[in-house]
Amino acid sequence: MRNDGRADDALRPVSLEPGIAKYAEGSCLVRFGDTHVLCTASVETRVPPWLRDKGRGWITAEYGMLPRSTHTRTEREASRGKQSGRTQEIQRLIGRSLRAAIDLVALGERQIRIDCDVIQADGGTRTASITGAYVALYQACETLMNRGQLQALPMITEVAAISCGLIKGRPVLDLDYSEDSTADADANFVITGRGTLVEIQATAEHDSFGEDKLIGMLALAKQGIARLTGYQRQALGLY
Repeated sequence: MRNDGRADDALRPVSLEPGIAKYAEGSCLVRFGDTHVLCTASVETRVPPWLRDKGRGWITAEYGMLPRSTHTRTEREASRGKQSGRTQEIQRLIGRSLRAAIDLVALGERQIRIDCDVIQADGGTRTASITGAYVALYQACETLMNRGQLQALPMITEVAAISCGLIKGRPVLDLDYSEDSTADADANFVITGRGTLVEIQATAEHDSFGEDKLIGMLALAKQGIARLTGYQRQALGLY
């Protein structure tokens, strides 16, 4: 039995609330249990210099944890004048994940900047960020269509992310912090609505693990992603 009584293949309660930010072209407040992240999408009419006159757009992301998103207050990274390596790695992951879900040529020469601000952290902040950011990105593209700036949605598939881990040798889905901090191994899976893989991050925290354990975690992750992409479609009113 897990700490919160969930089955090994159960997600924490998931909530996706689109349109939460009045001024952003797209937004979503995502909750994975006690992990809450505000995701916003802002449309810019320029692209990075290396993409100028190339006929394609770009998706980039920024990620941050608010000072009291954890048990003790942490300094804002802006006040230190430097982002941590963890922050940089996560925001690059969010950007890569979202670019897998969109036709950048169809987007045209514009950039959509995704901001993921962690309001409350209880494990899985990067996976919640990716899942909520997709909803915000989709909304931003709808806004461009409503303005007459896009003729068709450039989205090609959903993308979502989920964590898995090994606890006493068995694979479990969607770890909270108490599980993540004591797991034998933990992994993050980014998977599209088509079931194709975008990224896998897996680390043995104690003993190394075999291919069979990785396959077991991947199978759980695919089940979880299928549910998450269903929640995304529901939040966007697609069914």
